[in-house]
Amino acid sequence: MSVSTQAVPFPRFQHGFQAIQTPRRQGAHHLIPIESSASSDTIVHIVCNDAEQVSSLTDFLSSHAINVHDFRTATDFMSSAGSERIACVILDLDLPDISGLEVQSRLADKEGPPVVFVTAHGDLNSGVRAMKNGAIDFMIEPIDRSRLLAAVETAFVQDRNNRRERVERSSLLGRWNSLTPREQEVFQYTVAGFLNKQAAAELGIAENTFQVHRGRVMRKMEADSLADLVRMATRLEPLIPSVTKTENATQPPETFLRGQVKDNSMSFNASSGKYQSSATGAMISPALARWA
Repeated sequence: MSVSTQAVPFPRFQHGFQAIQTPRRQGAHHLIPIESSASSDTIVHIVCNDAEQVSSLTDFLSSHAINVHDFRTATDFMSSAGSERIACVILDLDLPDISGLEVQSRLADKEGPPVVFVTAHGDLNSGVRAMKNGAIDFMIEPIDRSRLLAAVETAFVQDRNNRRERVERSSLLGRWNSLTPREQEVFQYTVAGFLNKQAAAELGIAENTFQVHRGRVMRKMEADSLADLVRMATRLEPLIPSVTKTENATQPPETFLRGQVKDNSMSFNASSGKYQSSATGAMISPALARWA
């Protein structure tokens, strides 16, 4: 089977796929015009059981100095050791053991590399599912090779960004976990917009003691300002249930759970579903306004 000469299967679906394969402007999962990002630290994994197609794709990508590793089954690919290289997966929809869509789902669960579908057995529903699940592109043979190259380059950029985000997230969690239970409490009150005097009263400690803890929080979290700390809190929100369950953490006072203090400096904003400080305007979600 030649990727450059075979007639398009399922001609009645061709119109639908033209919309999918039309070049789009830059955005989430959109192809972007960039210079080749292929290098020694990048690799394309081809998962396809068609030897002729694999050979054709390999020759094409290799001609552009792109490293290629091919697998004939999904099982072989999924069981292979993970690579430290920036990667893209060119995936066939019809595999002998596991469907391409299932492979895509498993990769997403493992935060694996981005996927580009290249198949001779596509249909509109599968293409829509693949794109909704985050595929860079979905191509039916015969394919536009320049578009394939652009898709691979876009996948490299996305995988590099994803890896950087994971490293930054891990670092942020490490800094959060370095805080003592008391410092985590101080963090919560600080990003919620409480003044030092108010937060100290709620925690039952002296104001200067609260300020000492707050200084340690800023240093350990590597925050240069309150705004920087609030941005960190926003990034931590999805992870708070797993990072705030500490045995020694003090249950916050009932007034804090309601988002209120004696001088009414904290109130619940119904439109946003978050708590808001009238003193600073800082917003915080319920996840950050409670422990455990």
